[in-house]
Amino acid sequence: MTVLFIIVFVIVLFLGMPVAFSMVTAAMTFVSGAGFSMRVVVEKFLTGPDSYTLIAVPFFILAANLMNTGGVTRRIFGFADYCVGHVKGGLGHVNIFASVIFAGMSGAAVADAGGLGQIELKAMRESGFDDDFSLAVTAASSTVGPIIPPSIPAVIYCVTSGASIGKIFLAGFIPGIFMALAMSGVVYFIAHKRGYPVEPKRTLKEKVVSFKNAFPALLTPIIVIGGIVSGKFTPTESAIIASTYALILGFIYKELSIRKLKKIFLDTAIQTTTTIVIIAAAAVFGWVLSYMRIPQILSSSFLGLFTSPAIGIFAVMIVLLVVGCFMETIAAITIMTPVLLPIVTSFGMDPVHFGILMVLNLMIGLITPPVGLVLYTLSNISSVPFYRIAKAAVPFMIILFAVLLVLAYIPQITMFLPNLFYGV
Repeated sequence: MTVLFIIVFVIVLFLGMPVAFSMVTAAMTFVSGAGFSMRVVVEKFLTGPDSYTLIAVPFFILAANLMNTGGVTRRIFGFADYCVGHVKGGLGHVNIFASVIFAGMSGAAVADAGGLGQIELKAMRESGFDDDFSLAVTAASSTVGPIIPPSIPAVIYCVTSGASIGKIFLAGFIPGIFMALAMSGVVYFIAHKRGYPVEPKRTLKEKVVSFKNAFPALLTPIIVIGGIVSGKFTPTESAIIASTYALILGFIYKELSIRKLKKIFLDTAIQTTTTIVIIAAAAVFGWVLSYMRIPQILSSSFLGLFTSPAIGIFAVMIVLLVVGCFMETIAAITIMTPVLLPIVTSFGMDPVHFGILMVLNLMIGLITPPVGLVLYTLSNISSVPFYRIAKAAVPFMIILFAVLLVLAYIPQITMFLPNLFYGV
């Protein structure tokens, strides 16, 4: 039955069926063949998303949609331009810096690419950057979103693994900044080689004015993370506060209307439904995996095959990288966490540390063919072919993988802030 279960899942997935339905179909095949009642599938499907923590997901999605429509993202980009636009590489650095700021508000790579991406592409085109490079930078910088808190994939990981959301939010800060600096290095090198333009250096007065315009938006990550760390509210409550604050900002900036709000709420509902259905399907799929003891079998196999923790961790990173190239992020997290977490913990890795590595790995998958959801998003908004963006993004894929390995083998980078605030 195990072989049939896996074969059905792979075949249905490659036939083009959505991953949620592929998981349920494979699970139903197993349940039917093993003589269980189909009631098991229904029960697991309904109870899988039954988590207080998951309430954060729709509100973080709503916050990102409100910011993209309510003028927040445009002000963030303007502030980033005034800060780093004069550095060699100009708007390439602005692109990355703006994503770092936006990351502290939304926690979704596709929201970054779809919202900031349109503003960034327009500005870079007008400044003389070619589309391929502009889109490659935009794709790569969007991967910072789910690393720097708040993060929707991190919330899903914590629900699946039982890890502390407060700890994993703190753990993402330094790796996110590290990623941004590494990508800025690539931008600087390419810009110097191709002679890309820079923005004029702004005066202190101009920077102060830009900061004042962006200040309300810049308060968002401080409110969200500060509230969690101080214990004023839970991560779930922080998502509600973030979306409420984004709504207020939209009306303060006079860029939201009832018509726009209707579309925002509808888009949020659709995106949330997609995510929750995947989580529900993964609960059914995960039950089957647990019943067949697949996590335990794979864990034993890994321990027998890789006696060295260093080699074992590298093998796990490669597995996740391959999975990320083919599978949607939420589905990958819910399926692979129960399988891989016992393996890495047996190698001595902290679950919080592994959570950041898993999310980063899957973010690299978002800018890597053949799936590359961020690449498809940018291709749709720019009309530039998918393969051209993917080719231009290769230098960023390489540097992000190098960052991944550094983070994997130097856990202190990731665990410094969680240990500082929560203790070792």
